[in-house]
Amino acid sequence: MKFMLFALPTVPAETFEERKKLRPIARNDEKFQQMLDEVRKMAVFADQAGFEVMGTTEHHFHSEGFEASIAPLLLYTDLAARTQRLKFCPLGLVLAAWDPIRCAEELAMLDQLTQGRLYVGFARGYQDRWVNIMGQQFHSTGATMDGSDVDNHNRAVFEEAVRVIKKAWTQETFNHDGEYYKVPYPYETGVTRWPAREWTEEYGAPGELDENGVIRNICVVPAPFQKPHPPMMQPFGASERTIFWCAKERIMPWVLTADPESFRHVAKVYMDSANAEGQNLKLGQSLGAVRSVHFGDTEAEAVNLLAKTNFQSFNKVFGAFGFFEAHRSKEDEAKYPLDPYTPLPPEEWTVDRLRRVKYSLAGTPDQVKYMIDDLHKMHKGDGELEWFGWFFDQGLMSWEEQERQLEMFAKHIIPAFKD
Repeated sequence: MKFMLFALPTVPAETFEERKKLRPIARNDEKFQQMLDEVRKMAVFADQAGFEVMGTTEHHFHSEGFEASIAPLLLYTDLAARTQRLKFCPLGLVLAAWDPIRCAEELAMLDQLTQGRLYVGFARGYQDRWVNIMGQQFHSTGATMDGSDVDNHNRAVFEEAVRVIKKAWTQETFNHDGEYYKVPYPYETGVTRWPAREWTEEYGAPGELDENGVIRNICVVPAPFQKPHPPMMQPFGASERTIFWCAKERIMPWVLTADPESFRHVAKVYMDSANAEGQNLKLGQSLGAVRSVHFGDTEAEAVNLLAKTNFQSFNKVFGAFGFFEAHRSKEDEAKYPLDPYTPLPPEEWTVDRLRRVKYSLAGTPDQVKYMIDDLHKMHKGDGELEWFGWFFDQGLMSWEEQERQLEMFAKHIIPAFKD
């Protein structure tokens, strides 16, 4: 099994009282530097401990200091210079807030700088506060996966951006006449003012200019170091529509859904869909599961740490965006049906639920190892999970406790399961 250390770069505060006292803590230089120091130490540890990849998200305007992952590619450039073999993956770059060609360029540049230490993840964007502002060029807004017009527009923009990025990576020259993006622009006339025509005709990529010297295609540089492009991952697959799309595009999904029966269903849908597209996957192959992990000398100690860290992020932030819906179980169907849709109410957002559906793995090292082994065996022993992602609570506990948790994972978990 391969391991990802997944974190939401968080400006540290050991208590919520401290976070409130220093508001807006994300603009506090001393605290922001402390966050960068912790993330750097995490990366060096992960590099030495045997993690395959380190991943973060992309978000903006988080004055509260939680998930202050503003410029992941800049961060990875810094971290790559401090490590030897660790790879990095944005999970994911929100394409509504990027120009797709600039995105392709910057990812290819990072792939070249690191000589292939890059995975790529893209996301659609669900946080209105910043997606509405930074996605305005595509008239995109934050969207939930509810099949609404907003959701469908968001998905259409996302999928077209991925197509443009893949063209930029894999075609020496290309054009694109899309609904939301044109290459060249204006597409109908091409770029008519190019005084350096002779320079491009002699030294540029064949096909950029037509016989009249008009730009009809472009050549995006550099090409990625990895061919045809860096391997792609998708956060965090839940809807079957997303899973089908990942299978079609040969993108590996990371699955947040944890209830064993639901998780196996998603895994089987992905396997069947990928194989229908010509792949030859076994159950659990080319698939990742994201789980929280907390160690303690006793189970009670570990659960208490979970309650003060990962649960707080779900309870105070993610729950408001509907993320507890990923932690349903079959027992919820009668009381909170999906048709008509009845979301889990806040009184159901509990530590017990996170543990019951097997998202939060909290206990002694032996207990956690047993739970990860059960997941590795896809809960029924007829498959084998390829990727495990540890949702690590950087910034929500002291660095000493973070270091202790990392050391226990490296000592007890990685050697037991690593390929």
